[in-house]
Amino acid sequence: MPDYSFSRRGLLASGGALLATPAIAQDFPARPIRLVIPFPAGGPTDVYARFYAERMTRELGQTVVTENRGGAGGAIGAMEVARARPDGYTLLFGTASTHALYNLVTRQPQYDAAKDFQVVATLGGGPLCWLAHPSRPGTLAEFLAAARSANPPLAYGSPGTGTLMHLATEILKRESGNVPLSHIPYRGAAPAMNDLIAGTLALAVNTLGAGLPLHQGGRARMLAVASSARAPQAPDVPTAAEALGRPGFTAVLWHAVFAPPGLPAPVLARLSAATNATLADAAFRASLNTAGIEPAAPGTPDSAAAFIAAEAARYSPIVEAIRPELDA
Repeated sequence: MPDYSFSRRGLLASGGALLATPAIAQDFPARPIRLVIPFPAGGPTDVYARFYAERMTRELGQTVVTENRGGAGGAIGAMEVARARPDGYTLLFGTASTHALYNLVTRQPQYDAAKDFQVVATLGGGPLCWLAHPSRPGTLAEFLAAARSANPPLAYGSPGTGTLMHLATEILKRESGNVPLSHIPYRGAAPAMNDLIAGTLALAVNTLGAGLPLHQGGRARMLAVASSARAPQAPDVPTAAEALGRPGFTAVLWHAVFAPPGLPAPVLARLSAATNATLADAAFRASLNTAGIEPAAPGTPDSAAAFIAAEAARYSPIVEAIRPELDA
């Protein structure tokens, strides 16, 4: 059974926070804010989180300190924030993995992504892309045509079973007529990319930011990017929707900011307003675009929660379709 014992502590903490709401709201933030990144340093989530923390430090007038708390696919850092005092001084830089997919793919989830957090804002993120070795056919359609007749089946690599990259590629397979590509889960994206470059892997899926240097350097060929429009950093690469002839096909490793439940409304409003100012800043958006990240438009906590719920609903059917692989 899932362990939700910390939820009661959160409720008690939130009750105390309500009594102190006027003072908290008036002074917030009065000290540095801790932003937990639930993945190791150096990855796409870490890159975006540090951009965000730097810009929010200027916006709030208090230092936003990043802290990497990786492990268990992001669950360790997420649970740490869910247990924290709901005063706005401990936040989570969550992702699609921690808040849209976790409760879908995990056998015994340790938190409820919808109930055990207060959504502050969605921030956008890195669209996925599919890359092949340069010796492979040059378009996604040609690659998939070759895959249909390959014996043994061609394989694709992802950063792991149940990751967004894995699920998005399974959707791509089905959108292409159930192309018989076999899945090889790796312990992270880097080993898969190494095998792709070496020519021992036919296809790999990664974020646009990670794939761009390989594509631009000729070490891999980007076949498609799962963004709503062609990426300005690689205008020669079609979108997945173009390549498949399937309008609306997108897949983004998105990011969002979360707080523990029971956050006082004025504090939530302050964090939301500061995040919207950050997302509207032209220099901030330009820095993200250079890194292959698509920032979201400013929004509200309610719109952010609705987006996350829609993403979970979107991936639920593919999770059920590959449940035997997930449970193996």
